[in-house]
Amino acid sequence: MNSPTSGARPLLLLVAAFIVPVVLAKLVLTQHWYTEGATNQGQLFASPTSYQSLGAINPLPQRWQILYRLPEQCDASCEDRLYLIKQSYAALGAERGRVAPLVLLSGSADQALLSDDFFVTAPLPSELAPLLNDQVLILVDPMGTLVMSYPKVDGREANITQGKAMLADLRKMLKLSRVG
Repeated sequence: MNSPTSGARPLLLLVAAFIVPVVLAKLVLTQHWYTEGATNQGQLFASPTSYQSLGAINPLPQRWQILYRLPEQCDASCEDRLYLIKQSYAALGAERGRVAPLVLLSGSADQALLSDDFFVTAPLPSELAPLLNDQVLILVDPMGTLVMSYPKVDGREANITQGKAMLADLRKMLKLSRVG
């Protein structure tokens, strides 16, 4: 004859099969026993920053932007950055129409390398100047929010690697974005 506990055993195993994974997952999350994954390769802005919050006017509304501040003297590093922007833009293929490479110019910027009309230029808003120092690249979404930055790196190989990273991030954002 069956004992009263023999019917409860399958029920307990069934309940344990559903409860134990939930408890283990909660334990792993609360104890930080895993490494969080991040697929972006640029540096996300910690706080929401936009043209509007900085008090500046968006020169190209409704388009993704790759921002770059042209320095007063365009050295080899500057030329590498401009090359990186051109190549990344060309690699976008069909998505190029949604993105604009925007070079911001201060009053004394060296514009000799911008003679081919490839880059869209605009005056540098004084509010953006601190964010774009030292040849930083910034991705801006169509709503004018500064999303991600890429610091200056030295050498052509490092710039190419960073260009690939920026392109991967930009493609991912374009794929997920429904605006621009």
